[in-house]
Amino acid sequence: MAGGWNSKLVVEAWSPGGPITTSIGLAVAINHTGGHHVCVVPDEGSRLEYTKAILEAAGITPEVVVGEAEEVLMGLESVDFLVVDCRRKDFSRVLRFAKLSHRGAVLVCKNAGQRSTTCGFRWSGFLDGGRRVIRSTFLPVGKGLEIAYVASCSGMLKAPGCRSRWVRHFDHRSGEEHLFRR
Repeated sequence: MAGGWNSKLVVEAWSPGGPITTSIGLAVAINHTGGHHVCVVPDEGSRLEYTKAILEAAGITPEVVVGEAEEVLMGLESVDFLVVDCRRKDFSRVLRFAKLSHRGAVLVCKNAGQRSTTCGFRWSGFLDGGRRVIRSTFLPVGKGLEIAYVASCSGMLKAPGCRSRWVRHFDHRSGEEHLFRR
């Protein structure tokens, strides 16, 4: 997916003990697009664990940044593709602090199965007022993937006092979001 989006900057907030397969896929996609894959880990032990696992599995030397994901993301500009694990306590803060690309971005939340259906996972709660979710979907892969395409700020803001022509209905039971035109 990151390769098809032609991502130039892919950021992954990795959780210690998590699977490495997503990271391998992102690294391969970045090889094809000529971009950068940055993996953010919380501490030095996690960095060693992550680096060792990805080196053994794929023979790739990744770019790993140690620190709090929010702080690292504040220093990165124009993120095209962001992957966050929902098991992280701070996953919502990670989504809020990301400085997304001027042409939009794809946001992926791994392990979103529990949050998507029972808690009413809504992307609008994690994004600032200037960003709009164009399309989102939940995929029952592994423990669930919540994927959203977020549009760029330019030209996407509504005029003040202008009502939207679209009515959004969120079905909490099935986790589906329906849009109807007025």
